Amino acid sequence: MLEGIFDEVIYYIHQGGFAMWPLVISTFVLWYAIGYRFYILRRGNPRSVRILVKRYMSGYDRNPTGVIDTAVLRAVRIAKQTGEHLRAFLEDDFSQFIEEINKYSILVRIIVLIAPLIGLLGTVNGMIEMFDSLAEQTFYSQSGGIARGIAKALFTTQLGLVVAVPGMIVGRILEKKQYTLVRELDQIKDIICSGTFEDAI
Repeated sequence: MLEGIFDEVIYYIHQGGFAMWPLVISTFVLWYAIGYRFYILRRGNPRSVRILVKRYMSGYDRNPTGVIDTAVLRAVRIAKQTGEHLRAFLEDDFSQFIEEINKYSILVRIIVLIAPLIGLLGTVNGMIEMFDSLAEQTFYSQSGGIARGIAKALFTTQLGLVVAVPGMIVGRILEKKQYTLVRELDQIKDIICSGTFEDAI
């Protein structure tokens, strides 16, 4: 069964022409990047930032499970060890979180952008082959012809959209999640520096 599916995939790629391989590679790279970002963008404890800060300040020592947990724990440790220039130390330490949660975001955008263009390139190539067949009157050639040109045009367009559309939707969801985490990281710095966590419920 698996061998049959593999053969079908290879046939599909072969029918689409040279543009199919970049699209197939882009698919694997895109979903690797998306999977990595899903893993990295875990928030952790669902409690509010203010409550988390208060709990860690009071000696809560449970291992962090996400970005916000880890950031709060590190911020509390820095606050206990540092007197002056606390915000500067936090900014420096949190830059690692910002770099990590930004990872592969540009790659996802680039693949989503170029996948339809690669598909369009395959479409143009298929149309050229189709018109060449019309000129040479090789309508039913086994190695080419109109059918081959149409197959190239449609398969590459289809795969380009299949790569781009889900990637764009999931990418937007992850970007929104990333934006929320960045705001919460800023909130952690503000709470730690102002000492307002004492008012947490």
